[in-house]
Amino acid sequence: MASSSILLPGQPLPSNLTQPPLPQCGPGCYEFEGKILASIIGRPYRDGATVGVKGRDDGAAVPDVDAIVTGTVTRITAQQAHLNISTVNNRPVPESSEEFVGVVRIADIRLTERDKIKMGECFRLGDLVKARVLSLGDARSYYLSTAANELGVVSGTSEAGNPLIPASFQEMEDAITGRMERRKVAKPEGV
Repeated sequence: MASSSILLPGQPLPSNLTQPPLPQCGPGCYEFEGKILASIIGRPYRDGATVGVKGRDDGAAVPDVDAIVTGTVTRITAQQAHLNISTVNNRPVPESSEEFVGVVRIADIRLTERDKIKMGECFRLGDLVKARVLSLGDARSYYLSTAANELGVVSGTSEAGNPLIPASFQEMEDAITGRMERRKVAKPEGV
């Protein structure tokens, strides 16, 4: 149950949301001298025995320039990989939301050795990829980049169907067979 009024920090939540017994404070509010006050600008709400204030940042996650996104590779061509974006800055994209598609072009995979890059050695269908939004692209997709050490394949499945473990910046290891597969890997642990 949400209220239509917008609260400023320090303002008390409406009495219809805080009737005794005093509810627990959720995100965006705090208790002071027996009253529940807003700690952010936003709309108050009650969810069972918890009240809170939903601010502007609690809305739908939408990709924007320089945002870090995570997505699953759904299509690969010789020049680009297409991703269905599932998180934006570690916030999930709501399922009811429109589908956000990102494209990693071959020139945006790495900063170095761009002339030696082969798309099939960087990404495979089903890989989970962490990337940065370069631009809003066209009406169909966002342009993404993995040209940083911390960006690239986060997890994937081997050709044998087993989970892959990062081994280096360019290889992942099949957890069962030990076989190495090439990928553009997000910064592996210990490297």
